[in-house]
Amino acid sequence: MGEPDVDDRREAYGRWFEDLPEGREIRHWPGRTVTQFDDIWFSQMTMNQHPLHSDDAYAAGTEHGECLVNGILVLALVHGMTVADLSGRGVHLGYREVTMLAPTHHGDSLYARSTVIEARASASKPDKGVVWVRTHGFTQDDRDVIRFERGIMLPRRHAAT
Repeated sequence: MGEPDVDDRREAYGRWFEDLPEGREIRHWPGRTVTQFDDIWFSQMTMNQHPLHSDDAYAAGTEHGECLVNGILVLALVHGMTVADLSGRGVHLGYREVTMLAPTHHGDSLYARSTVIEARASASKPDKGVVWVRTHGFTQDDRDVIRFERGIMLPRRHAAT
């Protein structure tokens, strides 16, 4: 067998609306270990100059006693982990809620799991459906660090044939 052409790869990426009924749970893979370099680079790139992300001496004097990972980086990584399983065929509609549950430390490995909390046909686009998912990001020791809900508009399987 030869390499699949571009259209074949596109067909294999993501899920259809019908694949994500209410109540479906998905554990996303792989996870990602967050390094100090990742955190400093991301914080500087996004113009977040808070020393809690980059200055060990400063962070040692805080209630945490060490640097913490930028929460927006945690959101971006955990969200990214879900794309192949949830929104790879669709369009991200937005967030209802984002809650930071606990700090993430340099060297923590992040993982994600999601539950479909709502699935309905689109009112304006009959060839699409809308799903809302609740995603939890957690560390290697099962410590929940972030939770968010987001909406995704996905194509319906029958519309692609």
